Amino acid sequence: QVQLVESGGGLVQTGGSLRLSCAASGSIFSINAMGWYRQAPGKQRELVATSKTGGSANYADSVKGRFTISRDIVKKTVYLQMNSLKPEDTAVYYCKLDVVRRAGWSSQEYWGPGTQVTVSS
Repeated sequence: QVQLVESGGGLVQTGGSLRLSCAASGSIFSINAMGWYRQAPGKQRELVATSKTGGSANYADSVKGRFTISRDIVKKTVYLQMNSLKPEDTAVYYCKLDVVRRAGWSSQEYWGPGTQVTVSS
């Protein structure tokens, strides 16, 4: 099995920064793609940033220039650096990884439990 644990959320003032982490553990051969999503109260979950191995990152228009997705292959950890935070960034943030558990297997999608980010005005 594969487990994802997010951390780094919290309360921050407008204009502040947070760095979210998503640590993966378990049986992992490779990570093909990674992504961060968020869900605000009363709204649907939306894509924040995604990146495929060997590819470029994609960002929601609302976070371009402020958020950066990255990863540490050795630590099997994915990050979301969030700068210039705004109250509208308040949401529960979820990481999603497309993981290959064994060589030759197809990838499977795993989600973390989420971490709350609250930006005060």
